Amino acid sequence: QVQLAESGGGLVQAGGSLRLSCVASGNIFSIKTMRWYRQAPGTSRELIAQITSSGNTNYADSVKGRFTISRDNAKHTVYLQLDSLRPGDTGRYYCFVDGEYFSDYALTGFGTWGQGTQVTVSS
Repeated sequence: QVQLAESGGGLVQAGGSLRLSCVASGNIFSIKTMRWYRQAPGTSRELIAQITSSGNTNYADSVKGRFTISRDNAKHTVYLQLDSLRPGDTGRYYCFVDGEYFSDYALTGFGTWGQGTQVTVSS
């Protein structure tokens, strides 16, 4: 089994910054794409940033130029730097990671969600 733990959320004023972290733990063999999603109250979860194992990144238009995703493969960690925050960025931020882990001496694919971390931006 692979588990994710997010941290770094909080309350910040508009224009401020936060850095979110998501650490994967377990008997991990490899991690492929790491993603950050956001869910505002009353809306569906939306993909806002992703980074592949080779470091290629993609962003939703709503966060492009303000958010930066990065990863530390040795630490099985993905980060999301949130700059120039707006009240519209308020929501719960989730990471999703897929890859392979060792299970009973065999490689098994996984796709795992974290519990999320709350980001609230005041005007």
